[in-house]
Amino acid sequence: MTSTGWNRTSTDWSVADRLTPNLLVQAYSRGLFPMAETRDDSQLFWVDPDERGVLPLEGFHVPKRLRKTVRQDRFKVTADVAFDEVIRHCGELNFTRGRFDSWINSEIVRAYGELFRLGLAHSVECWSEGRLVGGLYGVALRAAFFGESMFSIETDASKVALVHLVARLRAGGYRLLDSQFVNDHLKQFGVEAVPRHAFMVRLNEALAAEGDFEAAGPRIEGERALDLVLRGP
Repeated sequence: MTSTGWNRTSTDWSVADRLTPNLLVQAYSRGLFPMAETRDDSQLFWVDPDERGVLPLEGFHVPKRLRKTVRQDRFKVTADVAFDEVIRHCGELNFTRGRFDSWINSEIVRAYGELFRLGLAHSVECWSEGRLVGGLYGVALRAAFFGESMFSIETDASKVALVHLVARLRAGGYRLLDSQFVNDHLKQFGVEAVPRHAFMVRLNEALAAEGDFEAAGPRIEGERALDLVLRGP
């Protein structure tokens, strides 16, 4: 166990000095993901949790008040418009993976920006009066999506982004939405704690299928997003 409380992997995958797209694809395909102890720490380590957080794509729960917010289109929601801004905000305003101090260091920002430019990472953004006020980003491999981090400047912005992400994944035929860990914030959406072996079975099934992040089009209105989440494509 590390000071962050997460399990590191065996020595073969313990430390990474530089993240390449090929290395990241290999790692995610094996159920691993990188973290830094803090945003200022240059060293990275690979994480392989005993239990994995998985958000259900079928049966994803949207609280009643949040449904109203999504339906009213309080935020303009886009996808892949401001990836670099989203990951930067996540690094500055991060409270995911059960910690206040960000694990997103400069190497993660650089490497995931490269993944984005290769079409292997995506972002969902929420805007208010032209200002980015919330969003999330993650890695997409075939029909698996690995949620990395989210942020909110305005109330419910990250939650709205998550609903829109699930809508996109449902429309695109994705099989798995990995949240990596279970936390109180995600419990309202029905997150499951899945043992490592069972998670790998689900991951391999998703990697054998095809997902299309752009299937829903460039923008989804709130009413349609809710319909995709609650009733499916």
